[in-house]
Amino acid sequence: MRFNPKAKIDTGRVHDAGSSGGGGGGMGGLGGGGMQFPIPSGKMGGGIGGVLIVVILLVVAMCGNIDLTGGGTTPSAQGGSLDPSRMDGTGRYENCKTGEDANNSEDCARVAVENSLTNFWSATLGSDFRPEAALVTFSGAINTGCGNATADVGPFYCPADQTIYLDTSFFDDVLQRQLGGPAGAFVEPYVIGHEYGHHIQNLLGIMKRVKTQQGPTSDAVRLELEADCFAGMWAKSATSTDDATGEPLITELSDQDIHEAIEAAASVGDDRIQQRTQGRVSPDGWTHGSAESRVKWFTVGYQQGSMDACEQVWKVATP
Repeated sequence: MRFNPKAKIDTGRVHDAGSSGGGGGGMGGLGGGGMQFPIPSGKMGGGIGGVLIVVILLVVAMCGNIDLTGGGTTPSAQGGSLDPSRMDGTGRYENCKTGEDANNSEDCARVAVENSLTNFWSATLGSDFRPEAALVTFSGAINTGCGNATADVGPFYCPADQTIYLDTSFFDDVLQRQLGGPAGAFVEPYVIGHEYGHHIQNLLGIMKRVKTQQGPTSDAVRLELEADCFAGMWAKSATSTDDATGEPLITELSDQDIHEAIEAAASVGDDRIQQRTQGRVSPDGWTHGSAESRVKWFTVGYQQGSMDACEQVWKVATP
């Protein structure tokens, strides 16, 4: 993955909360299986995969502010907003100015990926896109609009403050070492693209569709697979998405990059995570979809590149 060295990148929506020793309860992660932890206060966002502390039943319900009693849903797109004044004391992103910086720094590459996603979805959705999602990195623990979160939960989206939260140690410590996922420059962009997909679902009211929370054909699984499809849509168009100056921000996305995204999608399938953490696969407990399904729907988005194609995840008998 290469960025246009002359392109300007905007750090206005990317913040760093630094390190905190505080702890929170368990939250929605990337997939099924693992141990159950207490649910934190507030409504917690859906994540990319199951880490080792997955809350099986309530992940997607909390992601969409969904009433588990069956009494309906509450749209969350108009929830609270992030307060940037409590962020960025670390200065982590202050030197990220151009695509050249993104080519030389993982932190600046993260900013550029966020910019590319914002540009893509703004062009795709038009007036339906606002507000934009924020992206916050942290270490240890963080207080969010959805409650307290620890680094153990992996990347997640909080609809209440329309923010993606990410402890970057997840990719080495959890995805690779614990879950056997791939290393590579495009793994993190795939994850951020998936979480951004949840923001799009939040803005469009798609989260309100979730009535069933478990099982391979549940609404919860369909929500996650659609987010994978949305990530594939962005990847297909990434090299043609312009920045504010009309220049393409991403100039190269290789077959290897897409292979890394597919491998990452497979590694956070519910069946893969359950097998590694429990030694057995229990489809009735799935909340995010199998490795095969996650790869399938990322590929649908990447090959077909349309909202209509991703919408099919809600219409097929077996997603």
